[in-house]
Amino acid sequence: MHPGLMVVTGLLALTGLAAHAQTAQAVFKDADLALGQKLIAEHKCAECHVRKVGGDGSAIYKPQGRINTPGFLRGMVEQCNTELNLGLFPEDVTAIAAVLNRDHYRFK
Repeated sequence: MHPGLMVVTGLLALTGLAAHAQTAQAVFKDADLALGQKLIAEHKCAECHVRKVGGDGSAIYKPQGRINTPGFLRGMVEQCNTELNLGLFPEDVTAIAAVLNRDHYRFK
């Protein structure tokens, strides 16, 4: 590989890593974690997950290759909101996703 191309490729890789590292911060910026925890309990999310996957419900987290970005995690919470007609506001969905990220996914 040409040395100049190696430098450009390396810079692009670093830029991509930096963008990925900032993604969780951007998606969950200003998320109210206390609200997220309250909403998870109020809407009985864990109980629903137990019904879907059995056991303690934790198998729903990190399904192989399914949820691999903070944005997709937030989108899955929005999908639950829509499917179950929970009536959550966007900031509620973000708060729940931020708690899930903190406790299960740990996207940076």
